[in-house]
Amino acid sequence: MIRDRSMSLSPLRLAVSQLFICAALVVSGCATQPQTQQPAVAAEEDFHDPFEDTNRKIFDFNQAVDRHVLVPVAKAYRAALPGPVRDSLHDFLINLREPLVFANDTLQANFNHAKETIVRFVLNSTIGMGGLVDVAGRWGIPYHEEDLGVTLGVWGVPDGPYLVVPILGPSDPRDLGGEVVESFGDPWNRLVTGHPFTLYWIPFVRGGVEGIDQRARYLDTLADIERTSLDYYATIRSLYRQRRAALIRGERKNLPPPAGFTLNGNPAPAPAANPSSPANPSAPAAVVFAAPNSLEVSRQ
Repeated sequence: MIRDRSMSLSPLRLAVSQLFICAALVVSGCATQPQTQQPAVAAEEDFHDPFEDTNRKIFDFNQAVDRHVLVPVAKAYRAALPGPVRDSLHDFLINLREPLVFANDTLQANFNHAKETIVRFVLNSTIGMGGLVDVAGRWGIPYHEEDLGVTLGVWGVPDGPYLVVPILGPSDPRDLGGEVVESFGDPWNRLVTGHPFTLYWIPFVRGGVEGIDQRARYLDTLADIERTSLDYYATIRSLYRQRRAALIRGERKNLPPPAGFTLNGNPAPAPAANPSSPANPSAPAAVVFAAPNSLEVSRQ
């Protein structure tokens, strides 16, 4: 009878054992699912930053310079010059970049943009009094940003590791090399450095004014991003990578703000000095664009 009883219980034991096996497989599947998804997430957040420790130290140095030098100077610049004067100076600096923009348009075989750049330069240099008035922009030919780093990216040259350059800010070997080549190839720099008189100081003054003008235009935007970021370094890194990738894809609207000292030619108007006046229309888009990435990247 005992033997018969054990035989009668074997189907029950078999069913229970199979139930435990199924449960174990389900639990193990749930436990291993995040591991299979992890490489995809890591790939999305891979910013190719092998020198992060050194970059963060340089970033901290740049932040100290920005906080104690650039921001006070930019605030004084914005307080001393009325908005229309700042806009005219900005348009003048933009007009100086048009020959380089035309060269990069041509190198990218984007002849429609090259034609627009020539028309802009001629109109603004003549009717616009040397670029002090953006006549072409008012007539429906807006400025578009181009540089040699973007051209190299369009050609398929890899960007390389993320770099933080002292004073200049975020970069990479491709963009940094492009800036160096452009500085030597800029026709205005070659004109003044080849002058018989001592005019070597003009490119440095121009670069300083460009940096102050840009910093003044993004005082409020970058302050908002820094205040809402859990990791400001990671946020700036993300913004830089996204901005450069968007430029290479040909996107020119709703770009993240530039975070370096050099002028990239962004024509966004400067924020109003009066807090009650309308803010820079591009600023909210930049802050919304940055905030999710600051949370996402800082969890690495």
